[in-house]
Amino acid sequence: MNVTVSRKAHFNAAHRLYRKDWTMEQNDAVFGKCNNPNFHGHNYELIVSVTGAINPETGFVIDVKVLSDLIKIHIEEAFDHKNLNLDVPEFKELNPTAEHIAVVIWNKLRMHISNELELGVVLYETPRNFVTYNGN
Repeated sequence: MNVTVSRKAHFNAAHRLYRKDWTMEQNDAVFGKCNNPNFHGHNYELIVSVTGAINPETGFVIDVKVLSDLIKIHIEEAFDHKNLNLDVPEFKELNPTAEHIAVVIWNKLRMHISNELELGVVLYETPRNFVTYNGN
């Protein structure tokens, strides 16, 4: 029997979507307002889900406190109130789209969660725009 345990979190961050190898016109055509050279921000909402068998000794799939601490240390402290393009090493050469941010979050958490457990990330950039990544 597999059960999914989820934890919500949030962080506020600025970013700019653009490619250094494109002209301003190309960047504007593809990224629009998100190509603002002065950056723009979002109040990101994050849901991290872990799926697996219930441990018969603890009754947990994963201790929610452990999951909460992993998110706080590896995601919130790394991303909250940061300029993703300038302050977060993973985005020095990677365009910080919601898709890329979700993959980076997944990769940062994956190394701290047992491979016996499935990991999923849902990242809301706005209340109506979100991405999901499960490692595939």
